[in-house]
Amino acid sequence: MAVAGATLFLLLLTLLTTTYSATIYTGSITPIYTTTHFLLVDNNGVFLLSINRTYTAAILNTQSTSTFYLVIYHSATHTVVWAANRNTPISSSGEIRLTFNGITIHDDSGEQIWSTPAFNSSVASLQLLDSGNLILLDRFNKTLWQSFDYPMDTIVSGQKFPVGGSLISTNSPVDFSDGDYTFTVTSSDGILRWQNLTYYSLLMDSNSIKNSNQPISYVMVNGSGLYLFGVSDIAIKVTITPAAADSDYRILKMTNNGHLVVNTYINNNWVTIFSTPSNSCRPPARCGKLGLCSDSGCSCPPGFRTDPATRPGCFLSDNSLSLPEPCGDETHRRSNSSEDFFYVPLGAGMTYIPVDFMDPVKTGVSLSTCKAICSESCSCLAFYYGNQSGSCNLIENHLGSVVSSFGNISDNKLGFVKTVSSLSLSRNQGNDSGSDFPVIGLVLLPASGVLAISIFAILMNRRSKHNKMKPNSKKLVDNYSDDLELFSIAGLPVRFDHEDLVEATGNFGTRIGSGGFGTVYKGVLRDKTVVAVKKITALGAQGKKEFGTEIAIIGNIHHVNLVKLKGFCAHRRERYLVYEYMNRGSLDRTLFCPGPPMEWQERFEIAVGTARGLAYLHSECEHKIIHCDVKPENILLSDNMQVKISDFGLSKLLSPEQSGLFTTMRGTRGYLAPEWLTNAAISDKTDVYSYGMVLLELIQGKKNCVQPSSHNSGNASTSAEGHSSVSSGSQNHPRARAFYFPLKALEMHEEGRYLDLVEPRIASRVTNIEAEKLVKVALCCLHEDPSLRPTMANVVAMLEGTLPVGEPRLECLNFLRFYGRRFTEPSTVGTGDEVEVPSGFMVVTFDSSSPSASPNSFSYMSSQQVSGPR
Repeated sequence: MAVAGATLFLLLLTLLTTTYSATIYTGSITPIYTTTHFLLVDNNGVFLLSINRTYTAAILNTQSTSTFYLVIYHSATHTVVWAANRNTPISSSGEIRLTFNGITIHDDSGEQIWSTPAFNSSVASLQLLDSGNLILLDRFNKTLWQSFDYPMDTIVSGQKFPVGGSLISTNSPVDFSDGDYTFTVTSSDGILRWQNLTYYSLLMDSNSIKNSNQPISYVMVNGSGLYLFGVSDIAIKVTITPAAADSDYRILKMTNNGHLVVNTYINNNWVTIFSTPSNSCRPPARCGKLGLCSDSGCSCPPGFRTDPATRPGCFLSDNSLSLPEPCGDETHRRSNSSEDFFYVPLGAGMTYIPVDFMDPVKTGVSLSTCKAICSESCSCLAFYYGNQSGSCNLIENHLGSVVSSFGNISDNKLGFVKTVSSLSLSRNQGNDSGSDFPVIGLVLLPASGVLAISIFAILMNRRSKHNKMKPNSKKLVDNYSDDLELFSIAGLPVRFDHEDLVEATGNFGTRIGSGGFGTVYKGVLRDKTVVAVKKITALGAQGKKEFGTEIAIIGNIHHVNLVKLKGFCAHRRERYLVYEYMNRGSLDRTLFCPGPPMEWQERFEIAVGTARGLAYLHSECEHKIIHCDVKPENILLSDNMQVKISDFGLSKLLSPEQSGLFTTMRGTRGYLAPEWLTNAAISDKTDVYSYGMVLLELIQGKKNCVQPSSHNSGNASTSAEGHSSVSSGSQNHPRARAFYFPLKALEMHEEGRYLDLVEPRIASRVTNIEAEKLVKVALCCLHEDPSLRPTMANVVAMLEGTLPVGEPRLECLNFLRFYGRRFTEPSTVGTGDEVEVPSGFMVVTFDSSSPSASPNSFSYMSSQQVSGPR
């Protein structure tokens, strides 16, 4: 009985001190009060109404999950204007407590997760006003705390929003936690930010009027407009056109899609009467990570693709590269060298809007310096480089979407996205996993033991080398020195043993072609990877130089449109390069051979892919690289129409500061730019000219230069990586007339007859607009003055439609008329007759043994050029 009496006493005491009630209060509640959503379930969570029932306080569940918030919402529309525990929701049994100390919220375990601050006076009541303001009062009716001082994403009519405050968007309409967008009031403007990056301001809106220079004190929205007030006057007024039957009651809201809106209450509903920014592409997360935003919607920039499973956002098309996460990510921990990172260009005109509101980390620096700064910062995920100013803007921690340039966005900045090679990552992973035992072993060994092991290893290495050398074999000694010099080149790719390549190629039994520096064989490595192994046969002094260039440069270049160098081998005086294998061979094999023609879309994709690869070489590598031998034989294809440029053996490295003069002539007849034939400087625009010639061949499906020949068709041509190609025999029929297609392209352009240039077998499936685009781009690339040719980056932009197609300048193409006339005159081709040429020029007949030459082939070059290097 005593126990039962004690229990009853405690129960009565609890009921006297704490009220558990499902009563809905109007106006105010006094302490002590405790409730849960479970107790209020019959009231839909409601426990307090304002006097006129305009606003409601409730414990609200906004989605199907068990997440509840203490909120205030507009009674008629259930529009939430404030939430207390927006980042820490509770369950249906979580408690809301009103005590003399204030309001507290507790989770299931009773742990306090939110509270009002401490007060000097005791709380006498909790009131909900018809303005939507929830307040705590003391016994003298003095306000101790109010929800208006702690806005969420919304302010209501009459609510003062002070300078320094921020409206933070929700993650979604049903998830009240902090989103990525904020509206912040400064002393001079209202700023819209995403991930703390500014992307817009109120003064940029055409409806904003600066009324005075007074510093802003607070923002208010009411029935007459949106105002940013100074101390004694309106600093900024935002003009809002009222809606029909507009009311005086409005709310200002930062939406979860990045827009600041004003809504008015009409006919029992909220209607948006103002929204800024007006351009839907300004909010940086509009199309997700690296998505391309346009008026027509979201897509991906060149070189990127969507992933239906994780939309929105874009990912690299090249699966061998991936996007690293910011600091703390495993990729950055393992990639402790700037050489582990590669940078994918976003292309001309691809703007990242927050960049225009950033201060550059450096100005007046080179592109390579800006890349190095980004590589050394684990928070840097991309950067924008200003060509004119040398400015370097880092994009850190978060990547949003990009847009084609618009408005006042500056167009002279180029964007580069940081990526990491999966090969580098796996290599570093292997180093991590394999380094533990050796490191521990060295630590445990005494110093004398480490020294003994080191000396033993050196002696064994020397003995091995000595056993491979015959006595008095000076040549082998020289080769050994050459190898040591070769291996000192920084950044070499994987070195294969000669025995590995013998095994992979079946003792070099499957020849697939030959290039200017040797023969290429098909091989299969032990991991079943199919490769093309180029054996460098014409080494010599220049060959060694070219070999060193290829392995040191190509081995560290990673781009979806450039052939990958997997490794190399240096065996005595023999040199080998191991490339990825492209199973469709070179472009000329598909384009010029009998069989079904390539469709126009295929040709267009090849044109774009080739342009992207060249643009990367010219402007996005640490040093500028000029290919110098752009031709169909050096453009490789795979079954899925991947396009890769090959054979960098003729390329030269240039720093951004160098003008780039070559001392020897190089390249292939038919693709040589006019500057090769004069004493002009050779630059990246030389590749642009060759690309223009290739583009014309893609359009017509045959060689630009067709000459009569007494030889039969079917002579094998060669590609850079040895993928065999065949010349078109029908073009070399003995009775065929010499033909120079670039001249015809110029003439048809003048007449607007672009479809006449398309290969007849596919012309019916091509529109005149499509043909015009490629012809104009090609002719712009052929301008005689290199400075008037577009950059390859601009060629990419024109082909992809982000830049308007340039208009060829006829006065800069007149040289094609001279070339064409001389080329097609019957008396000058294969007869031995003299050719009348301009002063200072002569006709040169190329050696027919050259892989790219044919009998009676010729080109014009200066007499000074043929006398030797400049």
